[in-house]
Amino acid sequence: MITIDKSTWPRRRHFELFNRMDYPHFNICANLDITRFYPLIKSNHISFSMAVTYLVSRTANDFEAFRMRIRGEQIIIHEIVNPSSTMLMDDDLFSFCTVQYDSDFKVFSARHAATVEEIKNKPTLEDLPGADDLLFLTSIPWISFTCQTHTIKMNPADSIPRISWGKYFNENDRIKLPFSVQVHHALMDGVHVGRYYMKIQEYLDEPAIALGLSN
Repeated sequence: MITIDKSTWPRRRHFELFNRMDYPHFNICANLDITRFYPLIKSNHISFSMAVTYLVSRTANDFEAFRMRIRGEQIIIHEIVNPSSTMLMDDDLFSFCTVQYDSDFKVFSARHAATVEEIKNKPTLEDLPGADDLLFLTSIPWISFTCQTHTIKMNPADSIPRISWGKYFNENDRIKLPFSVQVHHALMDGVHVGRYYMKIQEYLDEPAIALGLSN
């Protein structure tokens, strides 16, 4: 973990501007193209949700801005951030499901499967106290949404990114996935979210390489 020296931080004025806002988060929704990704995971009998969770997390870990967090008066950068997803239970309520990220897809998928089994028997709505090395993820597979917002804690607003995806659909012989990224504006701008979208699309366009299935 690294602590940023705000006195020499090029983003200091932007941080101070947006950190004073009553609602400092912003959200961008767009469609991802999963035309090459979807048949690959289906032919390999890989969970769609788990594979998307991996790529969402991998992409976030590629970018320093997505690993930054506001912690009191400090701004810190985590070495790794981990996905904390919502998981639907049998009673139509959900549990949190936090998995330790690993860049190796096979390692991550094994951890994800083990954690899912654990949560089935012991659902929870609690994260580790004070933990902010997280990404808050959720899927809404019943709706091909075009816009979405998420709840956040205020006073102060927490700085954990919220990322979600909806029901995939066909458009002009392509498979599209609605995708939402909500982040704290004091830590990043549209250019950073735009680069996030571009990077995850690169992974989706070469899924065998991204998931280590090309050998």
